Amino acid sequence: MTTVSLVTGANRGIGLEVCRQLAAAGHDVVLTARDAEAAATAARSIGATPLRLDVTDPAIVDEAAAAVQDRYGRLDVLINNAAISYDTWQRAITADLAVVREAAETNLYGPWLMVQRFLPLLRASDHPRIVNVSSEAGSLTGMGGGTPAYAASKAALNALTLMLAAELRPERFLVNAVSPGWVATDMGGAGGGAVSDGAASVVWAATLTDDGPTGGFFRDGRPIPW
Repeated sequence: MTTVSLVTGANRGIGLEVCRQLAAAGHDVVLTARDAEAAATAARSIGATPLRLDVTDPAIVDEAAAAVQDRYGRLDVLINNAAISYDTWQRAITADLAVVREAAETNLYGPWLMVQRFLPLLRASDHPRIVNVSSEAGSLTGMGGGTPAYAASKAALNALTLMLAAELRPERFLVNAVSPGWVATDMGGAGGGAVSDGAASVVWAATLTDDGPTGGFFRDGRPIPW
């Protein structure tokens, strides 16, 4: 039986490369994007199944969960990759809080909603995995000023990861946060590392064996400070 993996925000950048690597490893990949046409075009390029999904819209999330239920009857890997608002132009003391709220809707509440609505499908898996694509910008250990919407929402996503890992540990879930590092994408901009390397960190967490870690924050398969 193949592994069914769903990736949010996957029509480009790290999300698309994660889908590519998982498909190459033999997974049945559900590639999601807010725009149905963008999802279909990207999925066609790597042999994945496209699915329209806006993580901020509960009705669309429910439709997506029903579609996965109908097609597969379960979900083995949920990768919460969708993210917005790398707000390098802002400072916390003058931040536009509307931008902060909008970032939280996608970067925190979106993954939270996805876990809640897809939990029955994940519970139907023998090897459930949840991977929250985070960032070292959300590490409290090294946090400074700047990018307040992005950093605060990723720090909150890290906190959610710890809570989910603790609550789902008795059910043999592995729940981890991963920083892909600074990679050259539309969000990250030019000058970053290879997208394939950043995606490999995510794929590592998605393909952990049953004795793998849970409740951790990782980059390149190694723990990094919260």
